[in-house]
Amino acid sequence: MKIGIIGLGRMGGNIARRLMRAGHETVVFDRNQPAIDALAADGAISASSLEDMKSKLDSPAIFWVMLPAGAPTEQTVSTIGDLCDAGDIVIDGGNSFYKDDVRRAKTLAEEGIRYVDVGTSGGVWGLERGYCMMIGGEKDAVDHIDPMLAALAPGLGTIPRTPGRMTNEGEDNRAEQGYIHAGPPGAGHFVKMVHNGIEYGLMQAYAEGFDILKGKASEHLAEDQRFDLNLTDIAEVWRRGSVISSWLLDLSAIALAKDMKLEEFTGSVADSGEGQWTIDAAMEEKVPANVLTAALFARYRSRVDHTFGDKLLSAMRFGFGGHVEMPQ
Repeated sequence: MKIGIIGLGRMGGNIARRLMRAGHETVVFDRNQPAIDALAADGAISASSLEDMKSKLDSPAIFWVMLPAGAPTEQTVSTIGDLCDAGDIVIDGGNSFYKDDVRRAKTLAEEGIRYVDVGTSGGVWGLERGYCMMIGGEKDAVDHIDPMLAALAPGLGTIPRTPGRMTNEGEDNRAEQGYIHAGPPGAGHFVKMVHNGIEYGLMQAYAEGFDILKGKASEHLAEDQRFDLNLTDIAEVWRRGSVISSWLLDLSAIALAKDMKLEEFTGSVADSGEGQWTIDAAMEEKVPANVLTAALFARYRSRVDHTFGDKLLSAMRFGFGGHVEMPQ
């Protein structure tokens, strides 16, 4: 299949590369010409504009937008919509607010254009590990792009199969491969939004735990109750057989092994919006979200008062997504 990819940053470029490795053709565009040139050197077809991209795609044309949520995505989807013919497919693979997806899908559907939202998790590791994807859209559009989704997904890999899972009706067999059709437009980004809200809570738990471990050497404690603990070793041993092992712990261990003091990080932790949106959804649904709310507020607090745990949060974010800290 042939697909146009707009936005060749940390994830967009590697999505194009993973698709090409699987035999798909990509037409690529970015405002940064060197990013286009780098993909073209790897075998992609370069486009000088969205209009040029449209002329180089097959019918139905498939556009994958991989840009920051908000104005960049909104403007680009609107421009593509003006270029599309009935039956074409517009995919937003970024972290858009799900209510924006619902609105865009309705607007594009008036012209017969199909809209798919793909919540994409995998960060800078996705090229090799694959991307976990949560997809919203009408069935015909999602089915049409399934060969590309399958190529991007991690696949079954070495993860043990869940006992008894396939005895239940209505389950999506693709979930074992690392992607699902979650529901109509907006459902994909809604599931990804909650995924990111949970991510905040998990990361905050690790950050607070390591903060407590580090604080055990504090001089305000009685001397016989102080422990000068090796955080690098603790992270490493927890990775192996512990009930709290995870990829986030793996990333923490990598960062601590590099520098147990995490001195390259200030601890000013950014957030990209999904945490707040998750809390907003919880309030709309009247569902308690104590941990997720506290984790979000901890990020806000980190911008004025930093702890060692905040540095670990920044290290994890950099590890999985290449995210930089908030400016001081």
